[in-house]
Amino acid sequence: MDDSANQLKKFQKELSSGTVSLVLLAILGQARRPMYGYQIAKQLEASGEGVLAGKQSALYPVLRNLEAAGLLASEVEPSISGPPRRYYRITKPGREALRAWAAAWSATRDCVDNVLQGGVS
Repeated sequence: MDDSANQLKKFQKELSSGTVSLVLLAILGQARRPMYGYQIAKQLEASGEGVLAGKQSALYPVLRNLEAAGLLASEVEPSISGPPRRYYRITKPGREALRAWAAAWSATRDCVDNVLQGGVS
């Protein structure tokens, strides 16, 4: 891999690591029922066109951190097709954080888009 490809890969990794929490809250905020990790990963893969897709195991630390912060809650339920599954749902503070983070994301995106389109003099 050449230098520019390595730099792009590093930039994409840094960019996605800063947005995964927001995207996970959004997925769970739009869900009609609690979801387990594999479902969340598949939803992320389907909606992100691979941009934020990564190793499924990388989602679990973020989910645990969001739960520890009170933004998500989870319950373990038995599964007939394998080991028990932990189902996550967004909490009321999680919905409040999602609104605030989405507003911050929009402001950041608009600023970056403005700069990229030559809006800085």
